[in-house]
Amino acid sequence: MNVFRLAGDMTHLLSVVVLLLKIHTIKSCAGVSLKTQELYALVFAARYLDLFVHFVSLYNTVMKLVFLASSFSIVWYMRKHKIVQRTYNKDHDTFRHYFLVLPCLLLALIINEKFTFREVMWAFSIYLEAVAIFPQLVLLQRTRNIDNLTGQYVFFLGAYRILYILNWIYRYFTEPHFVHWISMNSLHMFSVPMMVGATSIHAATAFCFYQCRLGCRNCANSIVC
Repeated sequence: MNVFRLAGDMTHLLSVVVLLLKIHTIKSCAGVSLKTQELYALVFAARYLDLFVHFVSLYNTVMKLVFLASSFSIVWYMRKHKIVQRTYNKDHDTFRHYFLVLPCLLLALIINEKFTFREVMWAFSIYLEAVAIFPQLVLLQRTRNIDNLTGQYVFFLGAYRILYILNWIYRYFTEPHFVHWISMNSLHMFSVPMMVGATSIHAATAFCFYQCRLGCRNCANSIVC
C-alpha cells in the first residue's frame, strides 16, 4: 500500500467521523442529505458482500466494517433518532435518488470484471459512488444551510477522491502489472474516467459550499456596515 492509498483511506474515514461527530454531538443533521447518505450505505453494502467470505487483511476487514457501520448509523440517526430527525430538511432534500440507482445497475450488468453476482455488485458500487453526491449538492444549492462540519465533510470527500486518483497515477508508473490489469479489464478502463468525473463533482460541491459561506459572510458584513 502506497502513501496516497493510505492517505485516501484515512481522509475518507475522517469525512465519516466528521459527519457522525456533527450528528451525534449537536444532535442535528441540518444541511445533510439523507438521500446521499442512503446511496453511500447502498454503495458499501454492495461493495463489501465478500466481507465474511474473502479475507484480505485485518486492515481491509476493519475498514470495511467501519464504513458499513458508520454509513448505516448515519442513516439511522437521520431516520429514527427522535431529536436528529426533526432537524432533517425533508422539504428540500427531494432529489429522486432512485433514478441514479437503476442506470448504475444496468451499467454494471453491461460493464463488469466478470458476470457474477459479486462482481456485478462491485461494479454497481463503483458507478453509484460516482454520483451519490448529487442529492447533497442539490440540497446545498436549495437551502444555503451551511455549517463548518458539513463543509469539512464535503471537503474531505473531495480530498479522498483526489488522493485515490494520485494513487492510481503512482501505481501506473511504478507497478507494470497494474497497467496490464487496467488495460485488460473493461471495468477499470471505464471506472478511471468515472472517478475523475466524480472528483470534479465533489470539487464543484466544495466550491459551491465555500461560495455560499463567502456570500453569507459578505451579507453579514453589509448588514453590520
